[in-house]
Amino acid sequence: NAGTEADVYISVYGERGDTGSRQLLRSQKPKKFLKGQTDIFAVEAVHLGRLYKIVIGHNGLGSGNGWFLDKVAIKDPITDLDYTFICHRWLDQGQDDGNIARVLTVTDASTFPGRQELELKREETWAAEKWKFQEGNTLQFYNRLTHGFICLSPDKRVDALGDKKNKHGKVFFM
Repeated sequence: NAGTEADVYISVYGERGDTGSRQLLRSQKPKKFLKGQTDIFAVEAVHLGRLYKIVIGHNGLGSGNGWFLDKVAIKDPITDLDYTFICHRWLDQGQDDGNIARVLTVTDASTFPGRQELELKREETWAAEKWKFQEGNTLQFYNRLTHGFICLSPDKRVDALGDKKNKHGKVFFM
């Protein structure tokens, strides 16, 4: 359910102005904005110079209108420059912060390539896994080498010898 059937709009901002709100109509794919799909659109505009931000969102209409947007990449055909705008968030009234539009700034090419993407993936992974580390949980990791459990207790004790028959707590494989 990460795709959307809603109408998607984009505004591109550069040092010489902006495009205004443009609906993304014709993708090179038969059906646009499907989960896991990369859509390509041509947006005609005067040359905006160096790009610095976009505003992208949808109208919230239609069934299944929530949308998870990973990123937007823009290629300037005049300068042959590529611009990346990382989102990695929901545009959905029922998910995340409830916004159906996002303001995205260009990813700085001078930073380590992919650093922002890696940080977003790290945050996403922690959000999915942090429940394991709630107070009171005993964590057990099954060690395939020793065929025993490594236990992390709520009182901060670590049992690295691991009882092979211990079936209590949460079990994770390593």
